Amino acid sequence: MSEESDRPRPPELSGVDLARQALVAAKEQARARGAAAQQKKQARRGGLRSGARADGRDPLPLGAAINRLITERGWETPAAVGGVMGRWPQLVGPEVAQHCEPQKYDEDARVLTVQCDSTAWATQLRLLAPTLVARLNEDLGHGTVKVIKVLGPGGPARRYGSLRAPGSKGPGDTYG
Repeated sequence: MSEESDRPRPPELSGVDLARQALVAAKEQARARGAAAQQKKQARRGGLRSGARADGRDPLPLGAAINRLITERGWETPAAVGGVMGRWPQLVGPEVAQHCEPQKYDEDARVLTVQCDSTAWATQLRLLAPTLVARLNEDLGHGTVKVIKVLGPGGPARRYGSLRAPGSKGPGDTYG
């Protein structure tokens, strides 16, 4: 086997993601050119002065600062998926949300994992998965969620060791 086939490939970017990256790069270049010109002007005037116009030192509203941070770091997709976790009942309906809960999102594989409280609801959600994927991608952007992995209810708690006293809670119940 060749070394190239062993390495995991980064996910291919769609047109929207490429456009976002190009926009961020262009903004950074423009900001750098503007900052250099501003420094030259300030050096001629005798240093940094406060003025009536907005500059980079002005405080930002919290929402604007968070949006700028999300854009600069490229966190749009994780932030959008986090919003889905919070708006789950509105997206799937109250009845489904009562029995099925999103657990995690794998950004690399673009898989949303959902846990259901019964096998009947897990089966129902597996049947609804294609419709739900389309609805999520409509809300989040094309290709954000490729697959919904549906988990059934968890099994009973694992008890280690074959010899257990009835009602025992482990080694802590024998002291004090």
